[in-house]
Parts: sequence; structure tokens; C-alpha cells
Amino acid sequence: MSLLGLFDRSLIGRAERAALEYEGASGTVTALTFGDLETRSNQLAHVLQARGVSRGDRLAFYLANQPAIVDLWIACMKLGVICVPVNVLYREREIAHIVSDASPVAVITTAAQAPLLPPGTVWWDVDELAAEMHTAAGDRSEALRGIGIGAETPAALVYTSGTTGASKGAILTHGNFAANGLALVQTWEITAADRYLAVLPLFHVHGLGNGLHVWLLSGCHMKLLERFEHDKAAAWFTRYRPTLFFGVPTMYVRLLEVPEAEARDIGTTMRLFVSGSAPLPAPVMTAFAERYGHVILERYGMTETLMNVSNPFHGERRPGTIGMPLPMTAVRIVNDQLEEVADGTSGELLVRGPNVCRGYWNRPDAEATAFVHGWFRTGDVGVRSTDGYITLEGRRSDLIISGGFNIYPREIEELLAELPGVTEAAVVGVKDAVRGEVPVAYVVCDDAVDLDALAATVRQQLASFKVPRGFVRVPALPRTALGKVQRHLLPPWTAA
Repeated sequence: MSLLGLFDRSLIGRAERAALEYEGASGTVTALTFGDLETRSNQLAHVLQARGVSRGDRLAFYLANQPAIVDLWIACMKLGVICVPVNVLYREREIAHIVSDASPVAVITTAAQAPLLPPGTVWWDVDELAAEMHTAAGDRSEALRGIGIGAETPAALVYTSGTTGASKGAILTHGNFAANGLALVQTWEITAADRYLAVLPLFHVHGLGNGLHVWLLSGCHMKLLERFEHDKAAAWFTRYRPTLFFGVPTMYVRLLEVPEAEARDIGTTMRLFVSGSAPLPAPVMTAFAERYGHVILERYGMTETLMNVSNPFHGERRPGTIGMPLPMTAVRIVNDQLEEVADGTSGELLVRGPNVCRGYWNRPDAEATAFVHGWFRTGDVGVRSTDGYITLEGRRSDLIISGGFNIYPREIEELLAELPGVTEAAVVGVKDAVRGEVPVAYVVCDDAVDLDALAATVRQQLASFKVPRGFVRVPALPRTALGKVQRHLLPPWTAA
């Protein structure tokens, strides 16, 4: 089954029902029905066809949250086109690799953002596409029904990174997204009666593969916002009265700043708060329950696998754990020899199921490492209790998760090593009360190198969340006899 068959339950079956309310940064509000989304996506599909886009082509978008992403996503599903979301915080250095690797026919963005694309990148203005949509044929034709598109058809290339620092495109199929969406709708009992407050970025699988899809599959109402702003959050909750919210731990830390009476009022209409993309500290979970009257449901997933494990909707949501495997997903915990370990013993999590990606785009080497006997190696270390709850204990890699975003030290280290006066660098994650972790850079450099200037240079070339919070000058990096950096021996860092 293609995703379109599931989307049709709302796009056609609930055509007259209010579907989406979008509040832009300027405060303007756009309201659309599911029928409007059906028409708009058909119009955009015709525009894309007229521009030569066809099945199997890659089409990237570099956009902040807006209805145009919804139109594009549905249109691509109708055409069999492979969507390539690009993090809106990325800059030229980061975008260049994705554009080179995925070879999209174009990147859809705004005139203001286009200068950040690598020179020579073909880009289409999202506003110009919208203008063309109004003159395009709007009725669905046989060519737009997804004929021949099935579970194995690629739907998206979503770029992640590995410990080598090389960004990889996970090939996520219609079946991957369908299995994930159906599991979440059933497990978390999401229905057309829900009201979903959507603040997560749609370039990320958390907001796209989870949020957008449970909305379309359930037929509930969604209020879409450009981004999360903690000083406006309480007002959004109070005015919209949502029942469903997906967030990252940093957002829940910020929501604890809402006055107790206001938080308790918000809790009266909320049904489910979900947290993911980074570990949720147990104290935050406890404090949130006291303030809002709701126990946050923590779950665990990856770009390559979408959702794997979840605390139960009914039953104990245990602080510090990620819960148990979702329907259709199997999880094993193994030792270094890939042998399954007993409950209570730490090991690497392996997952298998229809949610797991087909592989990596143009990276057979990465596939050979990541997949073993049909199981996907997550690289995450965890332990399972005798009653089935899984607790994550760390990562085999040096991955840093800051505010829900993945940061791979190698990428930052390579950039630093390219800069004049820098001999070498090591980047580590340091615990942070708000973002979970923040990167800190240790650099071996000439005395003449100004660390503030170094930080400014990095800020120009990398997304803001990747810029190290601190830069520490060290005479040398501690290494093993084989030359591996011993990050745990670097001097401690504390914020000024």
C-alpha cells in the first residue's frame, strides 16, 4: 500500500472537515479543510509534472514550517517522487553534501534562503510555485492516484550522520511510514476528535513521520506553527486547547516555566504529551506531572527506523525508560559478538520490522555495517528489565543530542582543523539543563588564534545548534597508543 491510500481517508473521506490552521511568524492565520489539501496537492502535482518532475526523482525542500510543505509532501506521494527534507538551520557546507549526494532536480525554498544554497544549485521559489498552483488543473486524474506505488517505493531520503561524520541518506519507503503511522495511531489511540499542536520541524522525522502522519491518518485537527517559542507556548495552548502534543525534552524544560495555575488549566484539555529525539530526564518528567497533571509518554526512535519503542499509553510510564517495542517491531539486546544477552545485562539494541529503512542512498558500505542478518544496529546501548521496560544507557558512538538535534563531533572537528592556526580539535558533549547536552570544542592551536574569532567563523559555516558552547585551548589531545583521542581525559568544562 502507498501512503496515499491511507491519506485518502482524510483527504477524500473527510473533505469538508477542518484540517489545518497555520499561524505564521507574522501572526497571520491560514485555515484549510482536508478537501482544500486534496485540491492544493493535486494542483502542485500538476505544476511539478509540468516542470519535468517524474516518479523516482528526488525533490528537496529547505523551508521553515508552513502549509507548502504539507502540499509538497502529499503531491510527491501522488507522483512517486522522493522527498528530501533539508534542515532549515543548515548552511552551505552542510547543504552542499546533501545536494551532491541526493542529486535532487531542485531545492524548493524562499528567495531569502536561496543565497545559502551552494553555488549552481537549481532552486524553485516556493511562492512562485504557489502562484502557478492556482492556474493548474485541480481534479485528481489516474496519473495522480499513485498507481504502481507500493510499500517498497521510496518516499523520502532523510539525511542522518554517522560517527565518521559523513551524512547518509536513509531510504524511507511508503511502507516504512505507513507501518509507523498506523502503529502510533493505534497504540496512542489518536482519533479524529484529537487536536494536535504541531511545533516540531517538518524537516525531521519526528515532526514529519510521526506528527504529520498521525494527523493525516486519524483525521484530527492540527495547528501548525513555524517553530516552538517558549514565551508564546502557554498562550498557544490556552487559545487552541489541544489534546495532543509531541515535543523534545528541551521544550518540556521550557514548559515548566509556565505558572502553576496556567499549567494546570492547560492540562485539563490535554490528553497526551509525548517526548522523543533525546533522553527525557526523570526529574523533568516528575516535575511536569506535578505541574500539568500528566505523565509524559517517552518513546525512542531513529531516522533510519522511525519509532521502535514506547512507554505504554495504558499502564506505567516509567521515568528514565523508553518502554517496550511497538507493534510490528522486534528488539534484541546483544553483546559485542551480536549474541543476545539476558535481561538486566547491557548491550547494543538491534531492531527489525516494517518501520526500518530500506538502506542508505549510494552507501552499500554503510548498509553492510548497519544491517546484520536482517537486523538494524542502532549503536545505542541499553538494558531490559525483567518486566520488559528498556532503559538507554548511552551510545556506542560519540553522538551528541542537543535540544533534539543530532550533532556528530567529527563534522565540527574537521571544520576546525581546516582553519588557520588550528592543529587539531576534539568535540565532546557536556550536560546542559535545558538542551540535554551541548558541544564543547578542545583545540590545539597557535597562541595567536583568537578563540572568539574561531567561534564566529564556525557560526558562519554550521547550523547554530552545532556551534560549540565553549572553546578550550589545550596543548595536546590525550590519545591512546594507537592514536585514538581519549575524550574522557580532556579537562572538565563549565559555563562561564
